[in-house]
Parts: sequence; C-alpha cells; structure tokens
Amino acid sequence: MKKIVLVLNCLMLAIGISGGPLVMRRRAVDKTQAKLISIKPTTIFYASIVGLVAGAGDYCYAYGVKHIAVSTSSLILATQLAFTALFAFLLVKQKFTAYSINAVTLLTFGAIVLALHANKDRPAGESSVEYYLGFAFTLASSALFALMLPLIELTFKKAKQSVTYSLVTEIQLVLTFSATVVCTIGMLASGDYKEYAREVEEYKLGKAMYFVVLISGAILWQFFYLGAAGVIHYGSSLLSGVIIAVALPITEIAAVIFYHEKFQVEKGVSLVLSLWGFFSYFYGEVKQIKKQKKRQNKLIHSNDIESSTSN
Repeated sequence: MKKIVLVLNCLMLAIGISGGPLVMRRRAVDKTQAKLISIKPTTIFYASIVGLVAGAGDYCYAYGVKHIAVSTSSLILATQLAFTALFAFLLVKQKFTAYSINAVTLLTFGAIVLALHANKDRPAGESSVEYYLGFAFTLASSALFALMLPLIELTFKKAKQSVTYSLVTEIQLVLTFSATVVCTIGMLASGDYKEYAREVEEYKLGKAMYFVVLISGAILWQFFYLGAAGVIHYGSSLLSGVIIAVALPITEIAAVIFYHEKFQVEKGVSLVLSLWGFFSYFYGEVKQIKKQKKRQNKLIHSNDIESSTSN
C-alpha cells in the first residue's frame, strides 16, 4: 500500500511541477476513530516556518518566470537537486551512494551548461538587467524550494505524534497558508494588486479564461506541494528532489510545443544530462534494495541455523 501511495504522490508531484509553470506563463486503513484535526501545536509551528520558506521561494519564482522563458526557468530549477542534497545532508543526515552523488553531479552540471548560454533565450522586450534579475531570482527560488524539502522531512521527524497521510495533508494545509500570507504581504507591499483590474481587461484570451488559468495554476501547484510532501513521507526529500529534476524535461518539451520557444543545443545537452542523472539515481537505488534483501536473507538463514542447532 505504501508503494502505491508513493507512486501516486510521484505522479502528483510530476504533474504539479510540469503543469504549474506552463499555466503561470499564460499571461497578456487505521481502525482508530478519525479526528477532524490531529495536528499538534508544535507541528503547526514547524509547518508554519517551512511555509515562510515556501512563500519566499514562490515570490522569487513568480518574479523570475516573468522575465525568462519557461524552458530556461525549468532547467535553472534543476540546480534544486544539488541544493536539496546539501540541505538533506545537513538537516536530516541523508546518506549518499556513488550513484546518488553521480546523479546530483550530472543534474547540476546540466543546469550550469544552460546558464552559460542563457542569454540566447532572452524573451523579446526584456532588458539585460531584468533578464539577469529574473535568472537570479529563479536560482534563489530553486535554493529555497530545495531547503523546503528537507525541512518538511525534518518536520515529520520532529512531530511528537504518529505521522499518517492525513497528518501530512494537515501539515500541507498549514504550510500553504503560511506561504500564502508571505505572498500576500509581498503583493500588498509592492502594490501589484492595483494592476489586477487592468490585467484582467487586457488579457488576450478573455476574462473567463483569465480566471480559468488562475484557478488551474493554483490546483496544479497544490498537486506539486501535496505530492512533494507525500513522496518525502514515504520516501525521502532527496527522492522528491530527483523527481522534480526529472520532471523538468517534460516542461521543456511542452514549452517548445505550446509556446514555440527555441530548443537550443544547450537545452538538449542539459536534457540528456538530466535523464542520465535520473537513471543513475534509480539504478543505484535498485542495487541498494537488492543488497538489503541479500542481507536480510542471510540474517534469516543464520537465525534458522542457530535455532536448528540449539534444538
């Protein structure tokens, strides 16, 4: 059952991270009695802190994606895996294998290849200053999202209660509420809300489609956050980071198809490196699982011999 739920959360995470950027760019059995709320105050506090980090990451990402192409922003976010690996090691003592280190290296190098030639993909009408600010803010959002994943895992470990999937969703609710508060304060402080009426009127696809895009984006990003929390609960924060990095090529292809963005050689190289890193990670995981099974079988066999000898 855990494997099934893990797969479902992987799918939600992949859908959220792939669909969210595309929609945003469309702008111009437990037998105990169930409780309504099971989250404890301490867990609420930790989830709120994680939400502040998520809100800051959301704000940086919203600014960044406004000034750079979707395909470029998605590949910049591939650096998230390197940040995730670092924070996972520092916060939750994540253990690494040669394969996971190789995967992190390949995915990070793929993002660096893109960054060295990113200026070629600057959207029309964007100044150099705006473009590089967008690049910097997107990179900052990558680091903040990466920090968020191990913090969620740390929250599960610090929770002084049984961590069930229902508790995961409650933590997610607190997290997103906290993130929304951060984004709302930023919106009010910058005065962006004053432009919404004009933005609705000038939206090329019509008023109704504007709100369809807005609501669809919110739903897709909830898939991302809930899927990330579920993968962390049943897997690890590093696994969540790997899935995010691997789902990015889907966004790349979709952006080229729907927005007619250029798919340059650098993006092709970055895509290959990302897929290579993905297969490296999961090949290493499969080998680790096989080793664990062999150790368990040996232990069971030795226990059987000892029991038969004693008899």
